Amino acid sequence: MTHEFTNDLINETSPYLLQHAHNPVNWKAWNASTLNEAKTQNKLIIISVGYAACHWCHVMEHESFEDVEVAEIMNTNFINIKIDREERPDIDQVYMNAVQLMTGSGGWPMNVIALPDGRPVWGGTYFRKEQWISSLEQISKLYKEKPEKLLEYAQKLEEGIAALDIVNLNSETPKFEPNFIDEAVHKWSKQFDHREGGLNRSPKFMMPNNYHFLLRYAYKTKDEKLQEYVNKTLTQIAYGGVFDQIGGGFSRYATDINWHVPHFEKMLYDNGQLVSLYADAYLITKNKLYKNVIEETLDFIKNELTHTNGIFYSSLDADSNNSLNELEEGAFYVWKKDELELLLEDDFKLFAHYYNINNYGFWEHNNYVLIRKDDDLSSLKKFSLTQEQLDTKKKKWKQLLLKERAKREKPRLDDKTLTSWNAIMLKGYIDAYRVLGHNEYLEVALKNAAFIRDTQLRADGGLNHNFKNGTSSINGYLEDYANTIDAFLALYENTIDETWLLIARDLSNYVFDHFVDDTNRMFYFTSDEDPSLVSRTIEYRDNVIPASSSIMAKNLFKLSHYFNNSHFYNVATTMLNNVKPEILTYPSSYSNWLDLMLNYTEPYYEIAIVGDDVMQKISKLNTYYIPNKIIAGSKIDNSLPLLKNRYIEDETLIYVCVNNACKLPVSNVNEAVKLIE
Repeated sequence: MTHEFTNDLINETSPYLLQHAHNPVNWKAWNASTLNEAKTQNKLIIISVGYAACHWCHVMEHESFEDVEVAEIMNTNFINIKIDREERPDIDQVYMNAVQLMTGSGGWPMNVIALPDGRPVWGGTYFRKEQWISSLEQISKLYKEKPEKLLEYAQKLEEGIAALDIVNLNSETPKFEPNFIDEAVHKWSKQFDHREGGLNRSPKFMMPNNYHFLLRYAYKTKDEKLQEYVNKTLTQIAYGGVFDQIGGGFSRYATDINWHVPHFEKMLYDNGQLVSLYADAYLITKNKLYKNVIEETLDFIKNELTHTNGIFYSSLDADSNNSLNELEEGAFYVWKKDELELLLEDDFKLFAHYYNINNYGFWEHNNYVLIRKDDDLSSLKKFSLTQEQLDTKKKKWKQLLLKERAKREKPRLDDKTLTSWNAIMLKGYIDAYRVLGHNEYLEVALKNAAFIRDTQLRADGGLNHNFKNGTSSINGYLEDYANTIDAFLALYENTIDETWLLIARDLSNYVFDHFVDDTNRMFYFTSDEDPSLVSRTIEYRDNVIPASSSIMAKNLFKLSHYFNNSHFYNVATTMLNNVKPEILTYPSSYSNWLDLMLNYTEPYYEIAIVGDDVMQKISKLNTYYIPNKIIAGSKIDNSLPLLKNRYIEDETLIYVCVNNACKLPVSNVNEAVKLIE
């Protein structure tokens, strides 16, 4: 029996789709002609979604999609569509909502069966080969014999999906008060793990935005117990196997409660957000560990996820080939004891104590994932060392192990460039520059911002989502606009180059033109120029990345202060008011909204600095942790609302204002900070 197959993915640019280009499954990409084919042939559609760094996606591919028997069933009965969730988060979102409604949970790989018109009827995540075959055969039989059953179910599910992301206009007068935030944090705190940090369950996700909000709230309220908890969490993450102790950078999440064994994929967006978080934490605490984390993570980004033209790649795979040339999760990162003894010689004992080459650091198959348990002091005492001696040894170990690790086969790189994720990483670089003052970080940020402006920003004012092989493609999603505006505002505050502020404003106006839902003043995830899907969703719950709507609301709040724009302010206020009724149900899913709410419950400062020494004053101001502020600046007379008529020759003056009402100008940063405190 011969098996003919035609796999269209060979024409795609996504590394994930190309990984499946030689499967015997007749995979097709999501496009109008594929969807028409399903309708014309009246065939059910399999929609299979994953991403290049996803371990279980590879497992299912190997077990099912590379199997000729499975492919025969799929090709005969279905139109098969493969989707890279990072390229098409819009499609992923719609079908993920369906899977969560059907099964109560979600994840990747995600596999859905839909009617020829795209409406889902069945789905789940990873399936073993036997389960997959059995499910396909049953649904295929049902569609042939009793199609009305599936049609009826699709109708109900469609209604359920549509109802999921409905945000009603809250007609109550907006009222944002500290006690509401206190209540949210109190409820949330019942899930805290005070011993290991994070939440008291496994797997453990880093959730940078959660801790960014809690960090700010703890220091604002002078809540020492909460400060201790946040710092405990950041320390444990930095000590854990989720942080690459040798090469820097963070993996996706920990599979256990003490941050030890990660799913080893390294994603750009995690690393960008975590750099921003550790930057603010370092600004407050001056904890050297946090500084090291920032620097080592940005070294990793520079070495592994940056193209020479300044753009950032998406991810590194969890899997790589082991010594037997078989794909294995974590193979690139783990160590065997005898290997370490050989490499480290006399230093092994100290290294083994420091990184726990013992029962605590043991994983499986004689492999160790490096993890710290104690601070440096325990090693200094036990081995009679000075801090300087230990630092020298650590540097030597890292160079030695990096050199050895480089002999192994590297994890696969997903080299597509996403605008939203690049903006998140760009913001990480800006935050690191703001706090550490390293000029090379600013240079990297400016290079990346220029790429977004010159390549991803179109002549019509819109953004593209994807860039690969020299081609910019895919109409941008709200996440692209929200994150780019956020990054460009941060860039303006640290350079006073108005270009970035004006682009941020223009992108916001574009969002109003193409994404707004007039019934509730929220924003859809997709543009009105995109072909319609089963439903048009509004992404408003914060997750591993904050919701595009919450980032957008914060952007509008800031821009309203820069441009004295009441429309922007009113929309940001309405958006926050709309989600407020849901916040107390599950506060950790609204951490970015809660952060915005803090802007309303305390004075929000507009700091305008005008004169020759503006950059020096901004640098000094950046040594203080003041999250409830924006900075505007100019060396010369400037017509921006916050700067107008404020230039005085031969002086550099600082104006501290709240809602355009300003205190008398001062020339000294310390005096300005006193006006704020």
